[in-house]
Amino acid sequence: MSDYPLGFRFYPTEEELLSFYLHNKLENTRQDIERLIPVTDVYCCDPSLLPSMSGAASVRDQEQWFFFCPRQERESQGGRPTRTTPSGYWKATGSPSYVYSTSNRVIGVKRTMVFYEGRAPTGSKTVWKMNEYKALQEGDLGVPNAPPRLRNEFSLCRVYVKTATLRSFDRRPLNPANIGNPTPLEQPFSRDSSPSGDDAGFQVPATGGAADWNVLNEFDMDFS
Repeated sequence: MSDYPLGFRFYPTEEELLSFYLHNKLENTRQDIERLIPVTDVYCCDPSLLPSMSGAASVRDQEQWFFFCPRQERESQGGRPTRTTPSGYWKATGSPSYVYSTSNRVIGVKRTMVFYEGRAPTGSKTVWKMNEYKALQEGDLGVPNAPPRLRNEFSLCRVYVKTATLRSFDRRPLNPANIGNPTPLEQPFSRDSSPSGDDAGFQVPATGGAADWNVLNEFDMDFS
């Protein structure tokens, strides 16, 4: 059960998801972060079971839930991850894209998936969707002309139900002085009761040469 009062919603921006939550998980610098976003292999479970497994940040939410997903053993051995659950499978939609900070700096990559019931390729599309985020190697971000590399130990997954409402994932009351710097764990909570939309916060990446696309191709190969 969440310790937060009724009316609070967890509305982190994509920049906060990558630069604060996923960064601290990868660096193991905040032991309390799993209270909000637990470690769960989302690809082993049907999405209908995931809401009850979510952390304090979203366990009472009706539309979106957040998880740290560990790298599968077959990935660490050079294989491709499996995204088949007991009742269906996750299928990538579109191509992966970069996620940018408010200062227009690439901080990670994002992939959107849809859950299908049944077995590929004849499964039935459902309302369940997911954004999977991976961070870039921290040292690469400040090195000129260095090709970016993915951090694969954990990804951050936002599982959500597609609705017909306006996109509102990145819409919340903002304090301009604190954008992108959510030092207290509770800062991304707001009393905005707007329901989550579909793929809000999506940003089309600007092409910048072959080196820039290597990391996207690496992410894309997981879904080939």
